[in-house]
Amino acid sequence: MRDWKKEREASDPEIDGEELERLARDWDWHVRRAVANNPAAPMEILGELARDRVQWVREAVAASPQADGEILDLLAEDGDGFVRAAVALNPRTSPEVLSDLAEDETMDFDYSLSKNRYIVMEAAAKNPKTPEEVIRALADDGDEGVRAAVVSNPTVPEDVLFDRRIDPSWSVRTAAARSPQATVELLAYLAADRIQDVRAAVAMNKKTSASTLASLAADRDVEIRAAVASNPIADPATLVALSGDWAWKVREKVAQNPSTPEEVVRALVGDGDQSVKKAARERLEGGIRT
Repeated sequence: MRDWKKEREASDPEIDGEELERLARDWDWHVRRAVANNPAAPMEILGELARDRVQWVREAVAASPQADGEILDLLAEDGDGFVRAAVALNPRTSPEVLSDLAEDETMDFDYSLSKNRYIVMEAAAKNPKTPEEVIRALADDGDEGVRAAVVSNPTVPEDVLFDRRIDPSWSVRTAAARSPQATVELLAYLAADRIQDVRAAVAMNKKTSASTLASLAADRDVEIRAAVASNPIADPATLVALSGDWAWKVREKVAQNPSTPEEVVRALVGDGDQSVKKAARERLEGGIRT
């Protein structure tokens, strides 16, 4: 039976070193995993747990920000794909190891998407320390999940990100539209995408220009207009226009937006929809930022 008390003890960063060492040898793998997740776990214990017989314990070690290069190099050769994926995501993993993991074609079935995914390649594509030449190669990979992972990398080269604007996969274009590295030009291009999710991502991106947001405020889709209404960088004129939208969801987002002018919020207190009224009252009660 799972011992939750021991797990809490093993997770405590203030735990005594000898006690943590004892728990690292506990019969219950849940407790050993908790030790591996503990930020106070010393390298000696992590080294022992890196050779644990249970995958989930080794995976926790592979994801640990305390794990050193020796441990990560060891786990990069682990027989389990999820352990190697955790190594590929770890910011302390060396560029050389990441280059090797970027060629790992281990797959796992994602039930939420009803498709197989290259779990290790995707993880390597997301890591900021993955070498640029590897990122560029993965950007042209035949799998949309890998390309979307590249686009989500915070160090993705600007030209690579811009090229994904015409990617055949809408999920990749959506990832590009969500990227904090996206340029104003890229977002303006994607604002005209035929897929709702892509336009919604543009509408929510805080780097989208005021003119692009104004254009999306007239989108035929309610979800897009609601996304614009929730964006704190939307200009007052756009928010004023959306405060009169026929959809209550859009007006509610306007009332909740911290950039909405006070007079607009006060007007929405008298809205015919209860959700909009409530949102406007809560804004006024919480204080309007000027």
